[in-house]
Parts: sequence; C-alpha cells; structure tokens
Amino acid sequence: MKLDASLHRIGNNIVAAYLVVTPEGVTVIDAGLSGHWRELVTELATLGFTVDDVRGVILTHGDSDHVGFAERLRRDHGVPVFIHAGDAERAKGGPKPATAKQSMKLGPLLGFAAYTLRKGGARTEWLTEVVEVHDGETLDLPGSPRIISMPGHSEGSIAVYVPAADAVFVGDGLTTRHVLTGTEGPQPAPFTDEPAQAIASLQAIVSTKAKWVLPGHGAPWSEGVDAAVAAVESVAAGRR
Repeated sequence: MKLDASLHRIGNNIVAAYLVVTPEGVTVIDAGLSGHWRELVTELATLGFTVDDVRGVILTHGDSDHVGFAERLRRDHGVPVFIHAGDAERAKGGPKPATAKQSMKLGPLLGFAAYTLRKGGARTEWLTEVVEVHDGETLDLPGSPRIISMPGHSEGSIAVYVPAADAVFVGDGLTTRHVLTGTEGPQPAPFTDEPAQAIASLQAIVSTKAKWVLPGHGAPWSEGVDAAVAAVESVAAGRR
C-alpha cells in the first residue's frame, strides 16, 4: 500500500511493516510476521525493486510480530538488521517480562490470533545476529533514519524518524487500533512492560513535528505527531 511518495506499508491494521523507498534503495521498518514475506516481495516488485535492493531492516523492538521476516532477509540476502541494544536479546528469542492483565473483547482477540497464525506467528524465526543502535544515531540507510529511544513498551523500544518522508515510525510506542479490543484511534499499546514510562517516552517524538505517525498496529496517522501524542495521553489519563 502506498501512503506517500516514499512510504509504503505491507500487512494491514492488525500487523503492519513499512518500506522507505528512495532511488538508492529501500529501508524496511519492522518486519511484521514471517508470512508477510510474500507481501514484501510483491510490494517491492510493483516499485521496480527486489529484495536485493533492501539496504537494512530497523526493528522498533524485539517482539515476534515485529521480527517476522528479518532473519530471512539477513541470512539469505545479507541485509543488516538494526535494533536498540536494550532489545537485542529479545529479538533473538530471549525472555520478556510478564505484563499486567489486558483488557480484551472476544471478536478482536480471535481476529488478532487468527491473523497471526495465518501469517506464521507460531513459527517465528528469531534473529541470530543484529547490529545494535543507540539513541540519536542517524543510520547510513535510505532515508537517513534517526533512532529515538522510547523505552516503556520494552526496554529497547525505539521510534525511527525519517525527515525526508516526514514520518516517525513508532512500533508499539502507541497504537491506533487496540488488537485485543478493536478500539480505534491513538491510544497506549497493549502488552507494554512499563505503561507509565511508555507514555512519558512519547515526548521524545514531539520535536520531530512529523506529519505521519506510523504504528505497528492500526491505521497510519497523518494528522501530525502532536495530535497523536495528545490523544494517547488523554486516553491514558482517563484510565487512571
């Protein structure tokens, strides 16, 4: 799906990954589920590219529905996979903390589970090698993506800011569709390690002034980062 001249999405509002497309090649932001591989290849072909034009994969964190096809790209095509040092072990299949009891509704929960299984979520191929990144780094990849530390959802959660695309990719730093309840609109993401810290971390992306806020779950948001962050903070305040 084309979002803008240099922005494309694969997957859907349940689980999504993104492509930053430039004449120099492609940067993949998050890798969805392993079954999104076919969609990746198809989307690249529509753009006149192949997987060999992918210069790097940046993971916003190390959960299974973001790791997806990253190891396949790394192993079979030599594509480096970048992740914050705090989530490196998580992306390799290491343990993750238990989270608090989640709110859920049966329909959306079953839809999320069914889609995840259909797209290979039960067969996650964890990373065996990663390139660790840190807050403030600008990577030598198409779009010159900048790493913004956003701990909370996980220790090493990040946002990725691409100025040329006027976009900030937030992973599970926020969501625009709660996968367990189906609630739409900017809000805190479920399965978050440290919810209060995750909300506080959103201030780190406000200075980007990006038009696009692109989450791992839910519809792309094009009404600006200020409005997205304000909406999430309002929802979080209402839950206290």
